[in-house]
Amino acid sequence: MPNTNIACAQIDCILGDPRTNLETIVRCLRSAAERDAKIVMFPECALTGYAYNSLAEAIPFAERIDGPSSHVIAEACRETGSYAVVGFIEADGEKFYNAAMLVGPDGVAGSYRKVHLPFIGIDRFLTPGNRQFEVFDLPFGKVGLNICYDISFPEAARVLKLKGAELIALITNWPEAAWRSPEFVASTRALENHLFFAATDRIGTERGWKFIGRSKVVDCNGDTLAEASVEDEELLVVSIDFQQANRNRIVNVAGAYEVDRLRDRRPSHYQPISAPALDAEPARVAAAHD
Repeated sequence: MPNTNIACAQIDCILGDPRTNLETIVRCLRSAAERDAKIVMFPECALTGYAYNSLAEAIPFAERIDGPSSHVIAEACRETGSYAVVGFIEADGEKFYNAAMLVGPDGVAGSYRKVHLPFIGIDRFLTPGNRQFEVFDLPFGKVGLNICYDISFPEAARVLKLKGAELIALITNWPEAAWRSPEFVASTRALENHLFFAATDRIGTERGWKFIGRSKVVDCNGDTLAEASVEDEELLVVSIDFQQANRNRIVNVAGAYEVDRLRDRRPSHYQPISAPALDAEPARVAAAHD
């Protein structure tokens, strides 16, 4: 199979203005299609903005996964023959999630709800994701989704790899204190799982929070293929061979120095990882409403 172009759309977002944000998303989709991108990734909460001070403030801008924005994005995907990963606040009954919609020419192809919620911005008031990590089999490759803080938990990427992911699309809003994520962690997640890792961040300032850009695409060896600036809107388009992520055995010196990070795992030694953690949710929610 020939290489596939993937794109990270590093954009600014306007808090509480889904209409303008949606126009930006559609415009970037069309621009990426002109460069033959088959999947275009947008930042976390790209539709809504992130730095809300309460759930009540954010609720008017939340949508169901099959809401009006997904229909507009699907129309743009039909027009361009591409897929889009877009961050938004998902409404589902009385619960609200930090979510990513995966939209293609035929409409919504999947979604993901952020599992790991930090104590910052709208995440202080949302419900943690309640679904298993899932890999989506698209015409050009197998894609897993993560959102922002998920990158700090190696189990998230490892589960996606074990389920067959060839590319992890991380959509994010990295504030200045998160600079280590693009500097070190994205490459580590790619290397340790032998897959492609595409992190799409935003730029701009929102209620005093400055976002650092540095969207990047990393190959299966942890090497950076492309990285955006810290200040500007950019469209990174990178050509990758999804099949490289399935060639897990790395032969540095035949018969003398070979590595296979799937085969060489020792799961029987990892049991403490799956032990229940202390449930900090009540304290987190209480603090959020003080």
